[in-house]
Amino acid sequence: MPSTTLIWLLAGSGLCLLELFMPTAFAAFLTGISALIVAFLSQAILGKLWLQIVVWLFLSTVLVILSRRFMSLPKRKTKIQHAIIAETLTEIPAGKPGRVLYEGNSWRARCDDETLIIPPNQRVYVTRREGTTLIVMPENLLDS
Repeated sequence: MPSTTLIWLLAGSGLCLLELFMPTAFAAFLTGISALIVAFLSQAILGKLWLQIVVWLFLSTVLVILSRRFMSLPKRKTKIQHAIIAETLTEIPAGKPGRVLYEGNSWRARCDDETLIIPPNQRVYVTRREGTTLIVMPENLLDS
C-alpha cells in the first residue's frame, strides 16, 4: 500500500496539472499546492490521516481566499452603464409601463418612482433593466 506522502504528492501534482487543461481560476492549482505542502508535512509533523485532511482543507481555503483578495477579476459591463439617457416616446403613467427610445430602439419602460407620471418626449435616465423593461427616472428630477 502506498504511503500517504506519495498519495498527497500525486494528488497535488494532478491538481496542478489539471489547471493547465481545465482553467478553474487557480482553484485547482491552489488546492494542488496545498496537497504538496501536506505531503511534505505528512512525514515529519502530520502523522494521522484525518489531521492531514484537515490541514489540506484549511490550507486550500486560506489560499483560495487570499488569491481572490489579491486578484481583481474584471467586472462585467453592460451597455446600460455606458448609455444612460433615453427619451420617452409615450407617456409613462404612474405605476404602469410606457415606451422609450433607447440606443435607437423602442423599449418598454417603467418609472422607478411608482407615483410619478412622465410625459412623452422627455429625456430620462435609465437606472437599470429588469428583463426587457427599462426602469427610468425623469432627467429634471435627478438633475435638481
